[in-house]
Amino acid sequence: MLAICYPKCTTCQRAMKWLDAHNIEHDYRDIKKNNPSKEELKQFWQVSGLPLKRFFNTSGLVYKELGLAKKLPDMTEDEQLEILATDGMLVKRPLIIGDDFVLVGFKEPEWESKLL
Repeated sequence: MLAICYPKCTTCQRAMKWLDAHNIEHDYRDIKKNNPSKEELKQFWQVSGLPLKRFFNTSGLVYKELGLAKKLPDMTEDEQLEILATDGMLVKRPLIIGDDFVLVGFKEPEWESKLL
């Protein structure tokens, strides 16, 4: 299992503590140093079954600076994936990547049902 996080993000810190507290083994990847590629993001999105908009960090500064709230509805999925791949700060985190699932953000009940 892979955890893609931003070390300074308090939600990511809580999520990593939760994984450790439940003895769940995982690899760790710093999203700021190694942002997922467009191909990875496409695969994560397809496996997740979630709307692509859920992969955007809508509360982040970069999202707001780029005015994506207004632009996303007019963008194709390919264009959305392209822009997500440009900056790790645009991506909602943490991302937990399993063999047959992807979790976006830290929602404890969702994590419990999928990981415990």
